[in-house]
Parts: sequence; C-alpha cells; structure tokens
Amino acid sequence: MKTIKQLLRLYEGGEIFTAIDTETTGLMNKTDRIIEIGAVKFSKDGVIDKFSTLINPQMPIPFASTKVNGITDQMVANEPIFADICDDFLDFIQGSILLAHNANFDIGFINAELSRINKGELKKPNVPAVDTLKNSRKIYTEFTKFNLQFLASEFNISVENAHRALDDARVCMELFQHNLAQLKD
Repeated sequence: MKTIKQLLRLYEGGEIFTAIDTETTGLMNKTDRIIEIGAVKFSKDGVIDKFSTLINPQMPIPFASTKVNGITDQMVANEPIFADICDDFLDFIQGSILLAHNANFDIGFINAELSRINKGELKKPNVPAVDTLKNSRKIYTEFTKFNLQFLASEFNISVENAHRALDDARVCMELFQHNLAQLKD
C-alpha cells in the first residue's frame, strides 16, 4: 500500500487515477450482487473520462438496498448483466491507480463478480486500491465520522446524488484531491 506522501508524488507527477464506486443488493459480496458501477478517471489536469452503468443483478433488489440508493428492480430489468459490461469496465480502469472510499467493499464486490464469470480478480498494482476512508482517518484525527457524505459536507464537496455510483466516485475523487492538498499544506 502506498503512503499518502507517495500518492501525492504520483499525483503531482501526472499519474492517472480512477475513483470507483459500486451500488449493491446488500453487504455480502458472496451472496449479494453489484447493481451499479461508477468510475471517474482523472489526473492532476482534471477529469479524463467517466464510466457509469446500471447492472441487472439477476436477483430481486431488497427494499433495504433500494431505500439507500433508489435503484429498483424496474430500473435494472433491461440493463446488461455484469459479464456483459466486465470487459469495458476492465479496459476503463486499465493502467490507472484505483481508489475508493472503503475500498475493500467495492474491490471485494468487483472481485466476487469477476470470480463468478471466471475472469479472475483485479491484480496488483491495482489492489489494494487507495482507500480514501483509511487516508481520511489518518489525516483528520479530530473527526469521529468518516462516511463519504459527512466528509463531503465538512469540505464543501457538492453531493448531487448520494449513494449513486458515479456521483459517489466523483465525490471520492474530490475527497482524494482535498486530502492531498491538506498534506501539501
């Protein structure tokens, strides 16, 4: 795992990062499924590209999940399954440093989906991904909460559509940039 100082050097050197987020049917990657993936590819020069898709999980979405992210069975009924978007997603993240807020959750779900379709797992150097949750805990020791929406509020990062993958990925990117700026100061 790279230190935040190493990440700052990589960022300032023009390295490409991709912030990712998933929305899921539940919390257990062995039994639950991804219903949305969002990703924002960026460098110090700005956003390079975005990736966003709903995914048909081939199982009913529990009400508790819909209550959090607003994604319903009807919304995903005619969407592709994970196997159909997998190669596009892997191509999108190729060659970039992954980051996520609570990275073990998102990477765990992606790896579980890849295993289901016999695509292996995300390999190093992408895993473990940079975790903005862990980095934030190290930097902001005065805080007692570290969820993405709380941190966004603390640092005036706009949240347009909380608990939707693309917006959460964008917020994660901006939090990462804020953390690097704090370190620089």
